[in-house]
Amino acid sequence: MKKGFLFLSIGLCTLFFMACGGGSGSDVDAIIETDFGEIKVMLYDETPQHKENFLKLAKSGFYDGLLFHRIIDGFMVQGGDPDSKNAGPDVRLGSGGPGYTIEAEIGFPHFKGTLAAARNNNPEKRSSGSQFYIVTGKGPINAAELSRYETSKKFTYTPEQKALYAEVGGTPQLDMAYTVFGEVVEGMDVVEKIVKVETKPGDRPVNDVKMKVRVVK
Repeated sequence: MKKGFLFLSIGLCTLFFMACGGGSGSDVDAIIETDFGEIKVMLYDETPQHKENFLKLAKSGFYDGLLFHRIIDGFMVQGGDPDSKNAGPDVRLGSGGPGYTIEAEIGFPHFKGTLAAARNNNPEKRSSGSQFYIVTGKGPINAAELSRYETSKKFTYTPEQKALYAEVGGTPQLDMAYTVFGEVVEGMDVVEKIVKVETKPGDRPVNDVKMKVRVVK
C-alpha cells in the first residue's frame, strides 16, 4: 500500500521529498497544471474517500478552468470552487461545490506541501466535495509550539512528525480539524510562486490563477 512520506517513520531525508529532490514518477497520481507550471501530487491510500473523489472529479474535467480563488501568503493556496469558472472579478467565491460533502478522514498533519480538503464549519468536520488547499505555512515549527497544540487538541505528535515540522514547517493549527489526503511530490516551487501573487481584500488574486487537473494513473 502506498503511504504518504510525511507520515512514515523511515528517516527524515527519505521522508522529505521536497528538500531531497522530489518523488519518482510512480508516486504521482495527478498533475495540477497552471500558468506558473505543474504541481505533481500523490494521494494517500489511507484517505480512500478523498482520493477516489479527487480522481473522479479530475477525470471528469470538473477542475479544468477553475481558479485558485483564495491565496494567503504564509498559509496556503485554495481552489476547487465550481463557481469560480469564468467568475467576474467582483464575484465572491468559496461557497461552491459539487452538491455533496465527504466524511472526514482526519489523521495526517499539515506539513508544508500537503494537500487537504477545505470545509465549512460543521460539527462532523465533513469536507467540501471539491475544494482543496495546498499548505505553504510558516516554518520551522518549534517543539514548544507543537506542545501547545498537543495540549489544546489532546493528541500527541510522533518524534518523526515533530522533526519534520522542525525542518519544513506547515500549519499545525489545522491538525485534527481538516482532512489531509495527499502531498506535493514535485512543483512546490510553483506553489510558492502562486502564494506570492497580489491579492484583493478577501484573498482572491488580482489576476486569475486558473488550474487544470490531469490524472496520471
